Amino acid sequence: MASPFDGWPIRVAIPVGLVVSLLVVWALDRPNGRWSARLRKRFLLGVPWGTLVSVTFVVGVYLFVQHGWEHWRNPVTVAFASWSYLYPLGVVLGPFSHAGPGHLLGNVTSTLAVAPLAEYYVGHYPTRRGEQSFGSWRTNPWLRAFVVFPLGVGVVGLCTSLFAWGPIIGFSGVLFAFIGFALVRYPLGTVVALSAQGVVQTVYQALQNPLVVQGASASYSKPWWFGIAVQGHALGFFLGVVAGLLVLRFRDRATPPALRTWTGTLLVATSLSLWALWWYRGVETYVLFRGLGIVFVLALATLVTFAVRTHDATSFGPGARQAGTVLVFVPLIVMAGVAAPVNLTTVQGDGNVEGATGVQVRDYTVLYAEDVPNQKVSVVDVSVGGETTSVDTSGVIVVNEGREVWTREVTKGQLAFAGRRAVRVGGVGWAETVFARRIGWSAVGGGAAYQVWLRPADDGWRHAYASDPATADPVVAGMNVSIVPADDPRKNPFRLRLTNGSTTVASRPLPTANVTVSAEGVQFTRENDVVYARVDDTRVRVAKKESYN
Repeated sequence: MASPFDGWPIRVAIPVGLVVSLLVVWALDRPNGRWSARLRKRFLLGVPWGTLVSVTFVVGVYLFVQHGWEHWRNPVTVAFASWSYLYPLGVVLGPFSHAGPGHLLGNVTSTLAVAPLAEYYVGHYPTRRGEQSFGSWRTNPWLRAFVVFPLGVGVVGLCTSLFAWGPIIGFSGVLFAFIGFALVRYPLGTVVALSAQGVVQTVYQALQNPLVVQGASASYSKPWWFGIAVQGHALGFFLGVVAGLLVLRFRDRATPPALRTWTGTLLVATSLSLWALWWYRGVETYVLFRGLGIVFVLALATLVTFAVRTHDATSFGPGARQAGTVLVFVPLIVMAGVAAPVNLTTVQGDGNVEGATGVQVRDYTVLYAEDVPNQKVSVVDVSVGGETTSVDTSGVIVVNEGREVWTREVTKGQLAFAGRRAVRVGGVGWAETVFARRIGWSAVGGGAAYQVWLRPADDGWRHAYASDPATADPVVAGMNVSIVPADDPRKNPFRLRLTNGSTTVASRPLPTANVTVSAEGVQFTRENDVVYARVDDTRVRVAKKESYN
């Protein structure tokens, strides 16, 4: 039965309600009209054109370069991350590409909320005494709105790609630069703008799905903080603060009170998880340095407050102003110094994993392997505080030596949960999909035995991996029962093996549904997806076929 709270009527009601609300506000404020006059004073026709041009470009990259138009929820990502200085395409497009629709939506809505505040700080019209609009190209409001501001966004994006530690993908570095830039002049206004981001995103989601009905279900998830590019966010933030200080100094404006700047910085840095410092710890295990992250955020708020406040020429001398600027430059210099050796990397050897069988898609190799060194994380092996940069990884791995790509795109746990996953590879102008599939059996109390296959979109399945055997806990007629991946998985992927100590007593193909096989006086019967072992009148369950979500 259709609900009155779903479909086009409610989708129309949302924008109509928004327009009506804004009209009421405009009517109440009409006697003085200060807010609209302020917008027209700083913006061409009162519109933040530079923000809109930048967002349009980012969305265009997702739709047409990453092939998001064809596969909205599964764009090509491996070709458009900043893997290395030796891969210029990734360095240029990484800051403007995204890993998926949620990633894109979060960055775009946040940018629409806070970037206009940063653009308002810059303005489309000259503010120095004696300067007039259209007096030169630098004072031309059309160029400032449609060229200069978007060009500045592009430069900041390239800086986040060049000087962040390790590969990045996403516009969030530029977003944090907007935030740092706006905080210098409007600290509490930035807090309010970021709060508005939640409203923008909620309205968008309401237009997409006005009615949501959902029940409890199993899911596979990593920690929420896994994958946050804190180093890229921090770099963008410092770039924005430095740019904001330069504009402040150029225009010789009064600075906000110290308490206001400190409060705004602390609230923004905490709410945007700049404290979420994390690292890998083995296969699918990660560590969050929450305490250290809070200390970092407090130091960040203090540093920004000092740098901004000392730019007040009426309260502090030139020496204090220079000290404040230098202190903010120090983190940028340190990050750039670390980034150079980290990002000037190459895939070790030919990037392939010894013993692994993969499929070839043009210049990409897609393979499955377990407990192999991550050849991109462990560029330089460093151990600090018990943590190390040399870690092992397991899952579906994508290798492209020419593009400096070596990345695990699907974890072992994700494939075990879903049973089947798709990996998109490609480049500018082309994209293809490789499917990964896992079939396995769980031995009662003894883990799982499984096989993994890979298949390009235009070809058949190819066997890629066989796990170790899994031994069930029950002992049957004095023998252990194991599920063993078969040597020839095309006929029957698994066998039953009976062992006495280290000696193999018997081996039989795993029975098909509702079939019984016998070995050494033991009858093995498969009932649907469960295998039972029977000796005389005793029957025990020894294995169950894996089920996936």
